[in-house]
Amino acid sequence: MRVVVAATAHVAIPTLEWLNKSEHELVRIVTTPDSRSGRGKVLTQSQIAVWANENSIPIFKPSTVDEMKAAFEDCDIVIAIAYGKILSANILDLPRYGFINLHFSLLPAYRGAAPVQRALLNGESVTGYSIFKIDQNLDTGPIYHQEKYDVDTRATSGDVLKALSERGAKAFSQVLNDIERGVQPIKQVQDGISFAPKISKQETRINWKARSASVLNTVRAFTPTPGAWTSFQGIVLKITELGLSTTETILAPGIIHIENKKLFVGTLDVPIEVSKVIPAGKKEMTAAEWLNGARIAPGETFE
Repeated sequence: MRVVVAATAHVAIPTLEWLNKSEHELVRIVTTPDSRSGRGKVLTQSQIAVWANENSIPIFKPSTVDEMKAAFEDCDIVIAIAYGKILSANILDLPRYGFINLHFSLLPAYRGAAPVQRALLNGESVTGYSIFKIDQNLDTGPIYHQEKYDVDTRATSGDVLKALSERGAKAFSQVLNDIERGVQPIKQVQDGISFAPKISKQETRINWKARSASVLNTVRAFTPTPGAWTSFQGIVLKITELGLSTTETILAPGIIHIENKKLFVGTLDVPIEVSKVIPAGKKEMTAAEWLNGARIAPGETFE
């Protein structure tokens, strides 16, 4: 098949690497236009654009309707993975076999932009991925393939996305073969529909007045991006790893406690250990390293 991949996020790279070595032809990659990011608002390519340049694959960054049409012409199928653009019917009809999508949930659960983050935030122990034919609605198309995945109790969204993206990439071999043979996808069931909208910054703020399990789920869900955070002395502090509490000290929600060079914080039920943090403008470090430079007075809190 002549295949085009539409993607922006790094989760598409396992599929790109598989396609580049397969019997199929990776015709081009379509990604979003360069955007300004970071403190200096530097114009930056997507991670997919970087991969395309490194592997000498033609790349399109359409921003108009005509450019979009040109990007998706002359191919048999388009694989979309975290592309981030809504496609109209006249675009979806361009490829011979249409568009298919690798989505990181067991549809119809968690339709939307942040399925893994929402699943971890809700404490799900099982998730998975779905490969389906895109229609004009949000993640509602018929399904070619699904696979369940057991979530480790300590896994972050980064860990789960990595595993699902690698498993999904391998599944395309069978899916593309099925499509060529005329196998029809199965209509989604109507039971178990749920949604996974984009994450807002306020949602990523840790609520220390919640139970410890909820705090843990918040950190797991938003690590590595967009990052779970709290406020210390009025400055944002991202928390990237929590550990099980080993202190017998009773702490009110948000109260900071240092014991044996370890950092503990109170929650609604039991204290929780903070293992790793990212201070504003710095790289990730252990809590012990952060404590070496932080000036923490008795009774101070994370807010």
